[in-house]
Amino acid sequence: MFGLIGHLTSLAHAQSVARDLGYEEYADQGLDFWCMAPPQIVDDITVKSITGQIIQGKYVESCFLPEMLSPSRIKSATRKIVNAMVHAQKNGIDITALGGFSSIIFERFNLSKIRQVRNIELEIRRFTTGNTHTAYIICRQVEQASQKHGIDLSNATVTICGATGDIGSAVCRWLNVRTDVKDLIFVARNQDNLKELQANLGRGKILPIEEALPLSDVVVWVASMPKGMQIDTTSLKQPCVLIDGGYPKNMSTLVQEPDVHVINGGIVEHSLDIDWKIMQIVAMSAPARQLFACFAESMLLEFEGWHTNFSWGRNQITVENMDKIGEVSVKHGFKPLIA
Repeated sequence: MFGLIGHLTSLAHAQSVARDLGYEEYADQGLDFWCMAPPQIVDDITVKSITGQIIQGKYVESCFLPEMLSPSRIKSATRKIVNAMVHAQKNGIDITALGGFSSIIFERFNLSKIRQVRNIELEIRRFTTGNTHTAYIICRQVEQASQKHGIDLSNATVTICGATGDIGSAVCRWLNVRTDVKDLIFVARNQDNLKELQANLGRGKILPIEEALPLSDVVVWVASMPKGMQIDTTSLKQPCVLIDGGYPKNMSTLVQEPDVHVINGGIVEHSLDIDWKIMQIVAMSAPARQLFACFAESMLLEFEGWHTNFSWGRNQITVENMDKIGEVSVKHGFKPLIA
């Protein structure tokens, strides 16, 4: 059995969803209540592969909210993720994906050191961040969206914003060896990490985002956009492809140019309907078939019987593992969303 650990985008969103799911005791409560709320399994899932194989899964709502990332509540945030993992393990789930901020919090605060939670020994092999599949799907989105919109990668500049993160660095490595992209630009906060990435790849320019955007035919955005940042859409090339790999996805509301194409990064579409409710809650345009690539990774691992932490740690994703998860993604009927 596979599992998905997720969370909602805000307190208001959580209250609305709680009401829709029939959890009236949660619906009118404030942030203090949500900080104490335990994880819940709120959805049973059935997925069928195009091979005919059928698997079962469960969605674990962590009850984490982004408002908990404030310094005064960060202990609540970390506790939420660990408790959700314990809940998944106690319910016999073999492989569970950490979705959204769950994996970011886990890595940032090095929660892998926490192996004993009350009377439960946490088995790390049961969990995956899903980042390998996410990175693979974003790379395929770069290729396919570029082709769709008339951008020749062999003459193009691709900027990766968040280039030194787990997903961002994997995207850089894959594009470097699996495509003939002409130029790469790396954007991130830590200059030392950027220089190390540049040295490891043996190519690429390091620029601030304001200088990178006007040069870019494709922008892969896998970092949090600084609060209050505005994109000067008049400075963008046309055509231009923006891959919005953040969560929640909001770039389409910031960019309204006819020949600037915003793609929901890290989203896959399954060939067959999935029996679940949870994707309606996160407002997917086709909730029976569309989902986060990180969630799909746990499904793929279940289909293949790979009950192991396929994606784990920071900057450990290899091009070979991206190819491997990509192969089984195609095998079972998942494809990158480029609409």
